[in-house]
Amino acid sequence: MVLKNDFLKITIDALGAELKSILTKNDVEILWQANPDFWAKTSPILFPIVGGLKDNCYYFDNEKHHLNRHGFAREMMFEEEQISDEKIIFTLANSSETKKNYPFEFILRVIYTLQENKLLCTYEVENPSQNNLYFSIGAHPAFALGNTKEDFEAYELQFNNDTELICNELNNGLISEKTKTISLETNTLQLKYDLFYNDALVLQTLKSNEIILYNKSNSSKITFSFNDFPYFGIWSAPNANFICLEPWCGVADDINSNQNFTQKEGIICLPTKEQFSRSWSVLIEQ
Repeated sequence: MVLKNDFLKITIDALGAELKSILTKNDVEILWQANPDFWAKTSPILFPIVGGLKDNCYYFDNEKHHLNRHGFAREMMFEEEQISDEKIIFTLANSSETKKNYPFEFILRVIYTLQENKLLCTYEVENPSQNNLYFSIGAHPAFALGNTKEDFEAYELQFNNDTELICNELNNGLISEKTKTISLETNTLQLKYDLFYNDALVLQTLKSNEIILYNKSNSSKITFSFNDFPYFGIWSAPNANFICLEPWCGVADDINSNQNFTQKEGIICLPTKEQFSRSWSVLIEQ
């Protein structure tokens, strides 16, 4: 499916409601194009968990269930409804397939809206059942950063409200007890390949709600905005020319997790008939 206006052309796949392309009017591709030698995704939606579970399983009502890292939404077909050239809604609801390992009723809507040179993405989760709905949700868009190490290191991340990043270190994909602190000179993180040799930077105390991805070589920039996401991930595959900016409502299990889903770090409890909504946006200035 395609959205377009005078500034941008957006392509989205109904499989996972995954954003596949953000093309400027000058034919500059903003998104990573899923080179399988490094990472074969572009912008998966993380639902109903973010990150991994301890032993890939959790317990709910004394029953054991299995979910792979980041959940199942990214691998499922969504129904689509094109509202206009600039807006489309994708919907995924519970089914017999989802209930095999996730015993909850839900309706997940992903809404993409073009606003001149900005793309807005909204997640809506609705609880249609008579019981509480437990879930996490997050974004994982990957932005293209040229083709070489020099291209990658021409970029920096400018944070609107942080002078340091306190990162939770990962141990086989789970949150460990170790943290490291990265000082930011003038609120800025210079991108380097070796930042990500030990997996993602997982941030649980980020104060910023806006990050600018700035290219020092040509002054182009992407402004990534997000509100009310208590966790944030920054990631790239080793020696790959992309950066993922990931606002999360939820986070991977820690190594000492008791695996009780209702007590999981960052889990959202949505009461019956209520709705949850979060949005992020990307403003393109080339």
